[in-house]
Amino acid sequence: MKLLRFGSKGNESPGLLDDDGVIRDLSAHVGDIDGAALDPRVLDSLRALDTATLPAIDASTRLGPPVAEVGKVIAVGLNYRDHAEEAGHPIPAEPILFMKATSSISGPNDDVIIPRNSIKTDYEVELGIVIGRQARYVEEVAALDYVAGYCVVNDVSERAFQSEGTGQWTKGKSADTFCPFGPWLVTADEVPDPQSLRVWLDLDGEHRQDGSTSTMIFGVAHLVAYISQFMTLHPGDLIPTGTPPGVGLGMKPPAYLRPGNQVNLGIDGLGAMTHQFVACAD
Repeated sequence: MKLLRFGSKGNESPGLLDDDGVIRDLSAHVGDIDGAALDPRVLDSLRALDTATLPAIDASTRLGPPVAEVGKVIAVGLNYRDHAEEAGHPIPAEPILFMKATSSISGPNDDVIIPRNSIKTDYEVELGIVIGRQARYVEEVAALDYVAGYCVVNDVSERAFQSEGTGQWTKGKSADTFCPFGPWLVTADEVPDPQSLRVWLDLDGEHRQDGSTSTMIFGVAHLVAYISQFMTLHPGDLIPTGTPPGVGLGMKPPAYLRPGNQVNLGIDGLGAMTHQFVACAD
């Protein structure tokens, strides 16, 4: 299934995308697409629905973040060898973790706000893991059983906030709108191999990033198991898994985002998103 949320910001309703690309309303069957709805039994009940009987929603309707009330966003840094090299960092011996504030979450096609005093805002297309079952001290061999599904994430970053001054990654990753994800949550049963997905991003029509999850240093199962050793993962938690090379930081000279830039990004089989970057208005 492709689960989504549609409607105005803060007033989204649960839905799904049917096999014909039509948005269908799930409001009569589930309160929202949140941690409770990601329980395997609930997902099975939604799969059993006759989607043709569900109300159709106009295709122009705004899509919100596909998961509501995300408890935490635990991101992985430098998880592609070529990206680590372009950023001037050594290849990590184990996953590098950092948090993105949940207040940075936004819809898949919403504008992204370049924050006040920003000089180095950058893009990062990433595979997102959404947890479906509580995971604590999980073994890698069983880790995929705890995954509800996958989505596209733009781990938007402000490199000066991230690496200069006190150099805190969370500070450079958590501005409002810096975590758009979607466009829908593709349930894990429709992604037989999360390590064979093409990942891409275009900036103003110029192809910037093109990679494959097959080249991740630490795969999905390893990441879920690893993170669960340090904190309990709850249904609805989001894990962006790192980006392939081609970010603005890696350009020679570096090329960062400005108001008016448009980014298109996606992962084959998971959908695509479009953001317009705009100046901070306050």
